[in-house]
Amino acid sequence: MSLAALLAFVMLASLIAYAILGGADFGAGIWDLLSRGPRGPAHRRELARAIGPVWEANHVWLIFLIVLLFTCFPSAYATASIALFWPLHLVLVGIVLRGTAFVFRAYASASAGVQAAWGHVFGASSAMTPVLLGICLGAVSTGGIRTDGSLVAPASGLAWTSRFPLATGILALLICAYLAAVYLAWESRDAALKEDFRARAIGCWLVAGAMSILVLLLAYADAPRLWSRLTSPPAVAFIAGGALLAPASFASLWRRRYGLARVLGAAQVGALLLGWGGAQWPFLIYPDITIAGAAAPQSTLMLTAATLPIGFAALVPSLWLLFSVFKGKGGEA
Repeated sequence: MSLAALLAFVMLASLIAYAILGGADFGAGIWDLLSRGPRGPAHRRELARAIGPVWEANHVWLIFLIVLLFTCFPSAYATASIALFWPLHLVLVGIVLRGTAFVFRAYASASAGVQAAWGHVFGASSAMTPVLLGICLGAVSTGGIRTDGSLVAPASGLAWTSRFPLATGILALLICAYLAAVYLAWESRDAALKEDFRARAIGCWLVAGAMSILVLLLAYADAPRLWSRLTSPPAVAFIAGGALLAPASFASLWRRRYGLARVLGAAQVGALLLGWGGAQWPFLIYPDITIAGAAAPQSTLMLTAATLPIGFAALVPSLWLLFSVFKGKGGEA
């Protein structure tokens, strides 16, 4: 494996970590927006308790991915920044609005109207951001983003508005909502809330399953190269693994084995993203930007690779301590 390929794999691993951890945080915001009825306030309190200590920390994986992209694959970063200008900037807006709204709601005046307004901003931005991230992921796979040397084709700016990226965005939203509901069913200490989140996870699993079939059908029609690679080794092995993990996760939820459902749900998402990465290989942006063609000079790649163990030596134990203190079954949050 070349050094560029190794760093691309590290980027994919960062994307998976962000989807499993940060995606659940976005999903919590989605359920916050949809919480209604007499137990709505209890749902929102549980959601805030669950994500409060760790939700900003989970963004480290997105930052890590972006830093690797512009350092190690600068032409791919430049092309994505131009062709996906609007969705990427709206992602930034969504992340900023989500963070400020969550804090302002927590420390707002006692006025119910002010708190509700910030809650709506928090929920709406939590829903908007994963949709846009999913759209960007779909757009780089369809072949709609084209380059001519160092120039991005003008039509590339509309690649993210086609059917397949939009469907991928909706699927990303449903996956985030599903992960959040599963995690919350495991974390909640109130039996009634556990049942509420379990019911939401089951419903979301069914809708996400239907949506994933639609995404595959659209891939066949709109992204034929991606479809052919998804149905060929090695990607098909990961997709098959995800397809087997999905009913196992559902069965665990049905039997109220929440700890197992949490592990299987996260593994399912990881398998699907590994399948996408295998199908996308060797392109960062299909069809013009490959991993090898977009790679920075070898000296830059070597320096980046040499610093990764140092960064992970500081990051991983810190995150492990954070999660063990606040997210363990005996923790306070």
